Amino acid sequence: MTSTATVFRNGHVFDGERFLPEPADVIVRGTTIEAVGPRASKAEQYDGATVVDCTGRTVLPGMIDLHIHATTSNPGSIQAVAEPFSLQFYESVRNLEATLRAGITTARDAGGADLGAKLAIEQGLVKGPRLRLAISIMSQTGGHGDFWLPSGVDSPALGPHPGRPSGIADGVEEVRKVTRQLLRAGADQIKICSTGGVLSPTTDPRHSQFTPAEIAVIVEEADLQGKYVMAHAQGTAGIINALRAGVRSIEHGIYLNDEAIQLFLDTNAYLVPTLAAPRAVIRKGESGTSGLPPQVIDKAKRVAEDHRASVARAVEAGVRIAMGTDSGVGVHGENLEELALMADAGMSLEQVLAATTSVAGELITPERSVGRLAPDYLADVVVLNGRLESEGQLPRLREMIGQVYKDGELQFPV
Repeated sequence: MTSTATVFRNGHVFDGERFLPEPADVIVRGTTIEAVGPRASKAEQYDGATVVDCTGRTVLPGMIDLHIHATTSNPGSIQAVAEPFSLQFYESVRNLEATLRAGITTARDAGGADLGAKLAIEQGLVKGPRLRLAISIMSQTGGHGDFWLPSGVDSPALGPHPGRPSGIADGVEEVRKVTRQLLRAGADQIKICSTGGVLSPTTDPRHSQFTPAEIAVIVEEADLQGKYVMAHAQGTAGIINALRAGVRSIEHGIYLNDEAIQLFLDTNAYLVPTLAAPRAVIRKGESGTSGLPPQVIDKAKRVAEDHRASVARAVEAGVRIAMGTDSGVGVHGENLEELALMADAGMSLEQVLAATTSVAGELITPERSVGRLAPDYLADVVVLNGRLESEGQLPRLREMIGQVYKDGELQFPV
């Protein structure tokens, strides 16, 4: 028997690339989108459809966050050393649900969540966005993803367990083996650190990590399995090393120069800015209760303005920008804060919305299954209460969310 269609009727529809002429309809049948367009639901075959009246409301594709850490809520904090190892997994249930409530129906976990988290969502045990997993963060010894502390203690926040192999590797043959281990564990993409970072107390964001030869081998191994590499890359040289080696997306991109920007354009790589991340660290520092070391907070303050300026240069040059938040550093569920920051860096409303829908979807799923309201795409739909018409509304976007559908099923409100 053919399933009954659901019609989102008379909406202000953004299809993943542009706003459609109005009034427009989105028609869903089962888990996929069947038709989209002005008066699409007037066909006789939809007479018995379930209708969602979207008059005066905005209809978007389910949004995509390309950089979350579902198992972390306050990374870098010394409090994590005193917490039970398993607490992170229970917290991830709350974090994943909060992400879905924010209209994020697909997310790329950049280290922490393992295959069990992905399957728990797919089997309906946990509510959350569909996940694309990195499993662990690959890092050289002493790099941004090495959680050894000067006290001699390893921070357990992203530490290894049977479903999350260690990502620490040095030298060409060791990085080859660790890449293979992560792929064996279920990684959809490999996450590396090609520079230092803000949250690692003893590293400098401007300094490079992993040699070009090491990065090239990681990219080669991922590519052999139809996967790709995302790189935590903040300093200029580490960004350039990653792009030359064929990394698909650069996370953060704090210190971009003309050469790096040209490499983005030449290689068709993506920039995932995570502009909200340093601001989240600064806010935590101001609270006085974060447990973050002072040097971490100082680094966040130093990089914040350079970060915004670099992203603005990339936007102006036409680099492909895709939305990611580094949620976990910031609060899960507040992901949409990033959209207003992207607009502040020079992106138009349609560019911002595309960055978190169609552009992000092209990055993580070459088969083009998410990020657009178009026939045969997965039926992920977000309905906003009111018309979204200007960048000035983006700071209040979370408050506008009325309904979230994933795979054609209403998730929130229930």
